[in-house]
Amino acid sequence: MTVRPRLSALALMAMLPLASHAAYFQWEAVDLPASTGAACGDGSPYRFFVNRTPFSSKTVVVFEGGGACWDQNACAGKSDGPLGIAILSASNPNGIPKDYMTNVFNVLNGGMSGLALGGLITPFSMRLHPLQRVQTQNWNIVYAPYCTGDVHTGNKITAYTDADPAKPRVQYHKGSINGYAMAQWLGANMKRPDHLLVTGFSAGGAGSTANYGWIRLAMNPKKSALLADSGPLFQVNRTDSPTVSPSVKLHNKIRDVWGLDGADGLVTKLLTMYPDAGTAENLGSLTTGLAKIFPRDRMNFSVFQQDAIYSAFSYTPFYPEIAAAESGVPRDTLLNQKWAPEVSKWVNAMKPYPNVGYYVPYYRDFLKSHTLTTLTFSGTAIKEANIDNLNVVLDNLLDGSGTPIRAFETQRNLQNTKVPGTLDSFLASVYKALGL
Repeated sequence: MTVRPRLSALALMAMLPLASHAAYFQWEAVDLPASTGAACGDGSPYRFFVNRTPFSSKTVVVFEGGGACWDQNACAGKSDGPLGIAILSASNPNGIPKDYMTNVFNVLNGGMSGLALGGLITPFSMRLHPLQRVQTQNWNIVYAPYCTGDVHTGNKITAYTDADPAKPRVQYHKGSINGYAMAQWLGANMKRPDHLLVTGFSAGGAGSTANYGWIRLAMNPKKSALLADSGPLFQVNRTDSPTVSPSVKLHNKIRDVWGLDGADGLVTKLLTMYPDAGTAENLGSLTTGLAKIFPRDRMNFSVFQQDAIYSAFSYTPFYPEIAAAESGVPRDTLLNQKWAPEVSKWVNAMKPYPNVGYYVPYYRDFLKSHTLTTLTFSGTAIKEANIDNLNVVLDNLLDGSGTPIRAFETQRNLQNTKVPGTLDSFLASVYKALGL
């Protein structure tokens, strides 16, 4: 059940004194200097946002989602969709404006910009969210926008010329560098958290997984947790056949263009620090590797079984029969034939690790079953496990003990899979504008 926060909190916020860094309960833009190597995809400075509270040292770090790219048009945010926006194109291709967290109309600035919607995009990024209450709304909030097209994992500058060789798109795939530099800033400028939660949705789900270690080590929290939503790093060996691991074509593509295996790449850095955590031959070993590195931390990985957006990103560009299929049910059926076995293999790999939970509902009639934490947790129930929505999983992750909740929906209950009817028109207008 959604519990609305009491509006009297607004009056209390207005009476609080200003801090030297910024006013409490307001978004502070933090620009990372060029000397860190941080950058958005167009080479502009990378900035993230901090919203502090004087009442708690607890901190939630949110990694934004929004497509990915390995070609010229997608990295430039171009498509034939509404407003020139496509879900699979890179978000924020022209960088991050300073009013990103306060100006909803940034969405109209070209490319998929302004995805934060003033913090509305997820209950983790707004204190008085109108649709969903979560306990971290009383914590310090850090929001990491997404502007590199590499699911927050890259370290390579790649020139794309496939669409217009005369005007190459020089793409700064610097997602992991941004995450590392942000972590160092947080460690130096924020109080040591009593509790840390690192989370993210879609590309941010992958990004929260990939950057968890940097943040965890820099902030040194007393307790720490990871909630990675709908950005699975599947268990795929580099030499697997597409029949065994359909995502192998995607994985081997991004290894190259995003620089994951380079001398300063994410995979290389992590394995240098933690040689027993995983293997460079399998990008998905990072998921279980974190459980080994931080055995006292609690982790959850969530995804829908019928996710038709992340699966489209994973398979459509690499399988001509899927790209040629009629959009809608025919294409979604082909996608799920590849997606479902990879989800199962991914879940099975987590089972030996007692500090890792997973939450895998079947379907939500919203955003093609992509993400559980976008706008609201409504429609994320697993009735057979007596779980009404993801908030139960979150509270167990943060406050529980032992193995975090593990639930995989087998009795496919299609009741209560929609967001509330009163939100339909609003959500439809927002996502129509976003090309979703």
